[in-house]
Formats: sequence, C-alpha cells, structure tokens
Amino acid sequence: MEFIQTFMITEKPFAYKPSEHEREKASNSYLMSLVALIAGLPLPIINLLATFFFFLANRKGTYFVRWHCTQALLSQLALLGINSASFWWTVSIIFGDEKVSNQYFAYIFTVIIFNILEIISTIYAAIQTRKGKHLEFLFFGRITNLICKPRK
Repeated sequence: MEFIQTFMITEKPFAYKPSEHEREKASNSYLMSLVALIAGLPLPIINLLATFFFFLANRKGTYFVRWHCTQALLSQLALLGINSASFWWTVSIIFGDEKVSNQYFAYIFTVIIFNILEIISTIYAAIQTRKGKHLEFLFFGRITNLICKPRK
C-alpha cells in the first residue's frame, strides 16, 4: 500500500479501519491542545496539561485513539521546553535585570515559527484523522510507534 509524505507529516496505512467514534476521539486529541492554546496562551504548561488529561482519559481506548493521543502529547511536550524558555526570558526582561537583545528577538522569532508550524500541523492532523487517515509527524510518529503498541 502506498503512503503520502509531506514536509513534516506522513500518511501511512493503519492496522485496521477505525470506526467513526474512534476517528472522532483521535481527532479530538489534537483539538484539545488548540483549545487549551486559546484558553492559556501566556502559560505554556496549559496546552500540555489539557493534552495529558485527554491522554489519561483515553489510555485504555482503542489502538487508533491511544496512538493519536500519544503523538499529540509528545508534540506538546516538545513545545513545552522552548515555550517555557521564551516565557521566562520575557518575564526576566519585564520584571528583572535582563535586557532585550538580538538573541532574544531571534529566539522569540524561532519560537513563533515553531508554534505556527505546530498549529498548522495540528489542525491538519485533526482534520485528516477525523477522516480516518493515519498521520505520523516527522519526529513524533516514530517515537509514538515505539511507545504505543496494539494490545494482544
């Protein structure tokens, strides 16, 4: 069976055809981080917590749901580090002795680019997963395959 590959996301065949209910839950795992982004924009931990609680609620679900919940959680976990660093750097500039520098602006620009790419890929993954397509993110798909296995 053939698969489709884009710059950051690969569409691959899945072990079985997920039901409508599974597709909806798996899609919601990606949407959870977007809803949390809107609710807790300045605090980077909010996105991770929302995705983590959705992951916990579905950890005993079907393989398709667990797999996509895990991938969504891993992608949010990766963003937590860079978003937290930018948050605390900004706080130290506003309330501390730290000065605004070219390095600060370069880092903030990089963080914004990463976040925009994450939002776009999350929306795309939510839409395609809802259609029953199995998408693997460039880096996180392989890690998810190592972590999440079908039950026997």
